[in-house]
Amino acid sequence: MRLVIAEDNALLREGLVLLLTSAGHDVVAVVGTGPEVLPALLEHRPDVAVLDVRMPPDFRDEGLRAALAAREQIPGLPVLVLSQYVEESYAAELLGGGAGGLGYLLKDRVGRVDEFLDALERVAAGGTALDPEVVTELLTRRRDSPLDSLTPREREVLKLMAQGHGNATIARTLVVTERAVHKHIGNVFLKLDLPPSDSGHRRVLAVLTYLNNQGGKVDRP
Repeated sequence: MRLVIAEDNALLREGLVLLLTSAGHDVVAVVGTGPEVLPALLEHRPDVAVLDVRMPPDFRDEGLRAALAAREQIPGLPVLVLSQYVEESYAAELLGGGAGGLGYLLKDRVGRVDEFLDALERVAAGGTALDPEVVTELLTRRRDSPLDSLTPREREVLKLMAQGHGNATIARTLVVTERAVHKHIGNVFLKLDLPPSDSGHRRVLAVLTYLNNQGGKVDRP
């Protein structure tokens, strides 16, 4: 897998390079400031971009801006965002664009190597990988949405889908059978009025519906 890393913290940046190359991936470019991100992505067109949200020179949303601009010019570019905190306005803006291949993890998740690499693989494959804390923040933002038609159990299943879990993991987490999970997911698809199609694509659509209905943008500090 070919990757571009955008991270201003030198220690974390080098740690990511070591971790990813040790796992057999090819880091084709590493940048440390906002203005460097988009040119690197356009030049290398990686399989996944791993980006910090806040980067020099202003430490506001340089990484996010670059990710959004890159996805306009390279449709479907997989992006895995790393952030120090749950910044729900940034997460909602990036993840509300109506496409898969997106992840948003807190930086301490990088230390959990297996989880981080698994999230990277899911994003590269066009799926989603959201930190549980990010999902919780988004979940609390708005209630008057199509999600209101879901039962509490169906919302739990959808929340775990948003984190990128498969049916078997969801079943173990909720202590139910995989057959029950399959039924709940079918109900989610039906209630969210998702068209019959490839089941993997429908899962992404369900997650994006979930994200798009957690409310609009909030003011940034």
